[in-house]
Amino acid sequence: MTRVRTPLAFGAVTLAAALALTACGSGDGGGDAPDVKVEGAFIPEPASGDMAAGFFVVHNGGAADTLESVSSEIAGQVTLHTTKDGVMKEQESFAVPANGELDFERGADHLMFENLKRKPKEGDKVAVELHFAESGTVKVDFPVKAATYNPTSHASH
Repeated sequence: MTRVRTPLAFGAVTLAAALALTACGSGDGGGDAPDVKVEGAFIPEPASGDMAAGFFVVHNGGAADTLESVSSEIAGQVTLHTTKDGVMKEQESFAVPANGELDFERGADHLMFENLKRKPKEGDKVAVELHFAESGTVKVDFPVKAATYNPTSHASH
């Protein structure tokens, strides 16, 4: 009986090890995962109390990801928008390229905080959750800046 148990025990250990290795390496083929970091986040102080915009940059040092949605306790909803040729359009999601960045800036891609529960004032910080397909939820505090604040070197319109 000892001889029968040893091969079975060895086989069970081998199978368990193989399953563990398979679980670690499954997914995108190379084990490469997105590595997202959010920088430069801000909300310009809005002129009215019902809507505000948000801007930030997502740096990705890994595989491609997708920003699927955004939420914040300050707004009834937060929507993703793009602006092309002066026309603003709501987007379902935004691709975050592998080893690249996604830039939300004035006059281009941006967030819209709609149905504000309170008007954010300069100096406040607004808690925001960015929901990515692969990276999960990334929590970021968006500082509220002056209405005219623009982090780029060129002046806004």
